[in-house]
Amino acid sequence: MSPALTIALLWLAFAVSHIVLSSLRLRPRLVAVLGNRGFMGVYSLIALATFVPMVRVYFGNKHAGPMLWSFAMTPALEALVTVVMAVAVLIMVAGAIAPSPSSMTAPADKPVEIRGVHYITRHAVFMAIGLFGLVHLIPNGFASDIAFFAGFPIFAVIGCIHQDQRKLETDAKRYVEFHAETPLIPFTGSRTVRGLTEISPLAYLLGIGAAVTLRYFHPQWFGG
Repeated sequence: MSPALTIALLWLAFAVSHIVLSSLRLRPRLVAVLGNRGFMGVYSLIALATFVPMVRVYFGNKHAGPMLWSFAMTPALEALVTVVMAVAVLIMVAGAIAPSPSSMTAPADKPVEIRGVHYITRHAVFMAIGLFGLVHLIPNGFASDIAFFAGFPIFAVIGCIHQDQRKLETDAKRYVEFHAETPLIPFTGSRTVRGLTEISPLAYLLGIGAAVTLRYFHPQWFGG
């Protein structure tokens, strides 16, 4: 089996296990048996059991298989990749500081507040991961690279839609307005500028710092 196909199958296993375990049909039954902490433990273990082997297969087979595209990494293209990655890191940090009410761990007893990064995307962490994968497709055109990095935006979009559907069914009273007032795809809403101005200075500081650190150490940690 080719590395690209192995990676694709592991992505499929990762995505299917996530969606099935958190589905409205199965999750309540598992929580009833295992408790919420027990369920999250099993959920995390299954995620690791599929994601870790996928990462290992990829890093053992980088740039494997046929090359499907190749772009000359001009200074302008390198700048684009760097800027998009910085934005992705910032969105992730901001989303971690102000979690989306769409997440499984969001408290059900608190009112939903729409602020900051939510106006950029209601699924900040998921979409940051998607942006990471999407921008890494530019300099990585081999089959194994594409199978690995393309999985991030595909899984992000599917996972976000799944979360929205689940919340709209189980918590419609609180979630309908949040869903209507916030965009799924980053920077497609009408209040993006407001979102950027409402992100906390701490998120900017941590996000930009993390992005600079990742860029500086990228060759040593992940290769060129």
